Amino acid sequence: MIYKRVLLAAAGTSALMLAACGTTQTTSSSSSEAVRIAELEAQLNSANSQNASLSSQVSTLQTQVDSSSSTSGDSIAIAAGYPPNALPGQCFSRILIPELTETVSEQVIDLPVSSELRIVAAEYVFEQEQILVKEATTRYHVIPATYETITEQVLIQPEMTISKVIAAVYEEYEEQVLVRPAFTTWKPGAGLIGDGGYRHGDDGRLYAPDGSLVQTIIQPTGEILCKVEVPPKYKTVSRKRLVSAEHTEDTVVAAKYETVTKQVIAIPPRVEEEVVAAEYSTIRVRREVSPARTETITIPATYKTIEKIKIVSGGNLEWREVICDTNSTPELISQVQSSLTSRGYSTGRVDGVFGMSTLHAMEKFQRDNGYIVGQLTMETMDALGVAH
Repeated sequence: MIYKRVLLAAAGTSALMLAACGTTQTTSSSSSEAVRIAELEAQLNSANSQNASLSSQVSTLQTQVDSSSSTSGDSIAIAAGYPPNALPGQCFSRILIPELTETVSEQVIDLPVSSELRIVAAEYVFEQEQILVKEATTRYHVIPATYETITEQVLIQPEMTISKVIAAVYEEYEEQVLVRPAFTTWKPGAGLIGDGGYRHGDDGRLYAPDGSLVQTIIQPTGEILCKVEVPPKYKTVSRKRLVSAEHTEDTVVAAKYETVTKQVIAIPPRVEEEVVAAEYSTIRVRREVSPARTETITIPATYKTIEKIKIVSGGNLEWREVICDTNSTPELISQVQSSLTSRGYSTGRVDGVFGMSTLHAMEKFQRDNGYIVGQLTMETMDALGVAH
């Protein structure tokens, strides 16, 4: 029965669109109306393609139902394009919404923000340094002085520190994630409030119960669905998390020394004194100016501008929530009647029965305010200030 309802809804939508297109072609002759007719024909072709796709899906679903009795009605409804995320107690009607688009500019990230860790080596300078090789002496001509040789440690490379990068460490852990969301079973609504006795004439156009020609493009198809909830399913998955972050370790390199020799007086001269100048040697010594260190360099993100065509609204068949016999009560209808009457749209008696007087008052209110005409939608309920 579900796939039969899908075919009936698709056929009703095509007939509704053909009637709207035919009305526009016979009542307009200006160039702007010709453009509008072309747009309607394009939308009609799109709807026909969707209906053909739905017919193919229904044929496939019918085969599956015949071959497997375990296939649920809710699975067939989802595959046929019924309203998603519906709650128990909700009812829906399918309507055709014209497509409106606009071109918008958007800035997107070309290259994201990043960082680099750079090791800056220690800086050194080489200096010339004089060291004493032979002390000044006093020489005697009769008995010369005698000398002895000693050794001495000279610093040629001071102590320095070298940094090493240690990689980050991760560990695995388990987490519960959603495998299958809650699924539901559909049931048809028992009669749509506000279908109002509309009919198609021999000329293919749509007429209201009072015999007047309906000129609106958007019309309800009369199809209603209500949904029942089934709980979700979860499973355990493994993930990784950071145990210790990346860091650096410093290693101290000891200073280096060089051994040099020099002569010193062992016995000074004893007779005639003669001053002998001291002797020096020049050596090259490396001295640290700044120690080794690490620097983090942040590279900023770069952006680029792209243009997108954005669909503002419409463009396909759409489900709209409505009030029908399945989810309405006399008290709710009484509130609608009272709200319409208080706004100057007389419904006759406030008796909780949605009759022709109430229907005509609701349709006039919808036409005056630019709402979808012919059904008690949530948009109309909100406009009337009636809680639902």
